[in-house]
Parts: sequence; structure tokens; C-alpha cells
Amino acid sequence: MVSAIAEYTLAELILLAAKKLQDQGQSPFSAEDLIVASWRENPKAFGLKGYAEQYPDSNRVLASIMGERGLARKGWLAKMGQKLYTLSPEGQRVVKRLLEGDGEDEEEAQEQAHAQRLPREQEKVLIHLLDSSARRKMDEGKAYELSFADACRFWSITDNLSADALDAQLNKVESVLSHGERAAAKGPILIGHREVTRSDMETLRNCHEYLQERFERHLMLLRSRAK
Repeated sequence: MVSAIAEYTLAELILLAAKKLQDQGQSPFSAEDLIVASWRENPKAFGLKGYAEQYPDSNRVLASIMGERGLARKGWLAKMGQKLYTLSPEGQRVVKRLLEGDGEDEEEAQEQAHAQRLPREQEKVLIHLLDSSARRKMDEGKAYELSFADACRFWSITDNLSADALDAQLNKVESVLSHGERAAAKGPILIGHREVTRSDMETLRNCHEYLQERFERHLMLLRSRAK
């Protein structure tokens, strides 16, 4: 269905796969249905590293469904039961926009074509997140290999922080991600000679929220120990 993967973010590719499932009469569909459908449509994007044509990477799809910024929380997918979903009206509108074009006027398109810059401090945090081991493992479909040490390096936290300092650092990461997402929605962010795209920001967001969910008990323990 999608020949030019670069035109869409991972979340948009999954949404288009969901649309195809629905058109085939599979509604509601399971998370597993969506994993396989996304992989069949785009094995390069959703295939298991080294075996992209043979097996899907479920973690890559699930990471885009779950979390505060996942497809369900965005309102693009409506949850119908335990791991059962259907396209929401908003999701239908997004699919229509993707297939028919954004409808942007020429001035807006030109504005988005120019790379933007963030404040230097935010740039430093963003580069650290992009170069982190956690981000690399998520991008390679190796979420199962993530450790709490990866999460600590991603957030730049240590086990001797006070509870307030821990939350302040997590809030700092959240703030940088939010600023980056807003900027990247208008066009690439330029950091030195490096361009950070909307897809890059989406990967970081998914990584941040996946780590928070996976290591929630670890974070609670750090806060409790600090107190």
C-alpha cells in the first residue's frame, strides 16, 4: 500500500495498515493483527532486524500504539476491548489527509521546508537522547534488550538523586521532547549539520514513554529511597 516509507512516520504507516485491515472487514482488529499487517505492508520498517522479510518486530508496532502519545491516546485508534482496536473518526480523517495530501498552501509548505533551531541547552539534551543506547535499541527493534541502566543514561539520572531532582530531570526531558515535537511538526530541526525530523522525535517520544512504563517500579523505588 505504501511504496515511499520516507513520506510517513511509523505511526502513520501503522494507521494506514489499520485502514487496510478495516477495509478488509477486520474491525475490530487485534494488536497482533495490526503488527502483522504493518509488517506485511512495510517489512523494511517493521521487520525484525536481520530477518525483516521473514518476521515482524512486534515491539516497534506496540511502542507506537501504547504510551501517552501512542495511537490510542492520540485518538487515532479506538480501544474496543483487551488489545482490540478500530479506527476512530479522527483516525479516519488522518488517513484521508495522508492519502489525499495535507492540503497545505504554498506559503506553509515553503515555511516547513526550512530547518529550524532550538535553544542551545535543548539542542544538547536532544542530541544526547538521539545518541543514547535506549534510542538505538528501540530504533533497531531491540526493546526487549533495554535495561534500567539504558533508561538512566537516556534520562541522565543516577540512583543518588533526590526525589525532587529526579522528577525535575524527567520533566526537563519531557519539556525538550514537547518543544522538539512542536518544532519538528513544522519542518526539520537543524542542530549543527544534523537534521532532526518529526520521525526522529516520534521515536524519542515512544522511547521515553516505553521506558517510563517498563521501569515505573524502578523509578518509584528511587523516589522512595531518596525520601
